[in-house]
Amino acid sequence: MMALSTKARYGSRIMLELALQYEKGPVLLKEIAERQEISRKYAHFLINYLKGAGLVRSIRGPKGGYVLARPPSEISMNEIVQTLEGSISPVTCVDDPHFCNRKPACATYLVWKKLKEAMSGVLDSWTLENLVVAQGARKNALPKKKQDGCRRYKLIKNKGNTE
Repeated sequence: MMALSTKARYGSRIMLELALQYEKGPVLLKEIAERQEISRKYAHFLINYLKGAGLVRSIRGPKGGYVLARPPSEISMNEIVQTLEGSISPVTCVDDPHFCNRKPACATYLVWKKLKEAMSGVLDSWTLENLVVAQGARKNALPKKKQDGCRRYKLIKNKGNTE
């Protein structure tokens, strides 16, 4: 199965959290990790990747934390995923012309190239701003932890009404 790693999935959630808080100022890593249910250690690991790529800035001091380096409308999912995963190419030969000498005669190469282009197109079409809007529309469907500390969830069916 072709799948993105937890780096891309959790890193995207960290970036979404920062986008949700964009106008409110710096966010502590502890808060990001808690809200997105990511271990602090892994969140710290991911935030360093994002910071190194210039997607996130850290602000020191008592009111410090992390902020997006650019407005949410200027950061695409493609940029985030490629920062955390590297190339999204399904096979090496699409990115490396010297990887396989069969490329000129290989019809499957055309499929892999089109797949990469399609994935890039979808990821380029989604910005953090789009995700903030989508998240707002889905907020009543977010899972809520049980009060007994169990990792199982209850779905919120109606605002303020849980089963």
